Amino acid sequence: MSLPGRHSLLWRLAGALALFCLLLVSLHVDVGRTLLEATSYLPESTKQILRADAQEAEAAWRERGAPGVDAFLQRLRERERVWAVVVDEHKHSLASRQLTNEEAQRLDFVRKLDFPVGRPGSTPTFYVPFGDTGARLVMQLPQRLNPRKYNELWELLLQRVLPAVLAVAVALLIYRLLIAPLALLRRQAAALSAGDLSARLGSPVTQRKDELGELARSFDHMAERLQGTVAFQRQLLRDLSHELRTPLSRLRVAGESERDSDALRQRLVREVEAMEKLVGDALELVWLDTERPQLPSEEVDIVRLWDVLRENAGFETGWPPTRMPCDLASGCLVRGNLNGLAQALENILRNAIRHSPDGGVVRLAGQQEGDHWLLWIEDQGPGVAESELETIFRPFTRLSAARPGGDGFGLGLAIARSMVETQGGRVWAENGSHGLHVYMYLPAA
Repeated sequence: MSLPGRHSLLWRLAGALALFCLLLVSLHVDVGRTLLEATSYLPESTKQILRADAQEAEAAWRERGAPGVDAFLQRLRERERVWAVVVDEHKHSLASRQLTNEEAQRLDFVRKLDFPVGRPGSTPTFYVPFGDTGARLVMQLPQRLNPRKYNELWELLLQRVLPAVLAVAVALLIYRLLIAPLALLRRQAAALSAGDLSARLGSPVTQRKDELGELARSFDHMAERLQGTVAFQRQLLRDLSHELRTPLSRLRVAGESERDSDALRQRLVREVEAMEKLVGDALELVWLDTERPQLPSEEVDIVRLWDVLRENAGFETGWPPTRMPCDLASGCLVRGNLNGLAQALENILRNAIRHSPDGGVVRLAGQQEGDHWLLWIEDQGPGVAESELETIFRPFTRLSAARPGGDGFGLGLAIARSMVETQGGRVWAENGSHGLHVYMYLPAA
């Protein structure tokens, strides 16, 4: 099984989960260690309090001796509720009560104020010396002064609350990364199914490079194609219904006024043939636009194809072959569907003949550009306004006011463009020095 690309959602999700695990471990290990180290020593404020107690004990001992020490220890126990003694340099009690064996042993485990407080959960015992006499105050650290009195709360926060918050944050990240685009896709799909053909996901999702970006681009392409197809079919239906009114109106007038049955029959045949061609061309254009057929591809000799097309066109129009020359070399071979290319070239040729002046010439020329052939058919007509160069490829577009020859339905160039684009080529028009040039860009064989 091959792994997906580096922009795949797999790596983003793996990264989010790895980040979650690393942060979780850091909370338990690094932050816990930092908290333990930060609470391992007495803060300066606590040291000052213990030194103040020691000064009070020293003053009581110097002023009143053992009774003063007794009174001080009584007050200290009532205030702090801790074990405390005052001893000399030989660990003998300076109070009236002597130390028990257990208390004497505890004196072996006391520590200075600058020493660590010991392991978590223990009750450390510190001593504070009296000047330079060797006497000292020894006392348990009061719970209120213990730097670790909130450690259980911190551990609860680090081991329970913060992991839950971290899990929610990672869930929000995954939601933003994965679920939010899917929710947007669901809303836009619902809008599209409800008839809003303008529904799109937009650049925030389509610009992603992962699977969701590919899905978003496919959705927007589908929606755009659907909108274009529906708009094209609606426009085509309106134009087709408009174009059919003219021959139907002529048939109605002829049926009401024509007295000669032969003339009426001929009129009927001509109008029916025109309508059949109109409907056939319209259906072919719809088929090319909606189905996007994959036509079989083969090697096509453009020079030989042009000879056949100009022979047929000359037979129908009376043009001699000399008025339809070909300036291509004999090795002009393209890759495409023979029938489709023949229809496209024929439509462009007939359009050029239709709009050519008397004695005009329609010429096929071209040149090879890398792995493509650039072909063009040029006529000697008046050309087309620059603003109309793209319009002439729309269905039912006729610019009779700009170019002579107003017959036809305006479907030829539209079919030619659709047919060539179906085969991976392009068609466009430009004004030349003497008429219009219609270009075709086709893959070379």
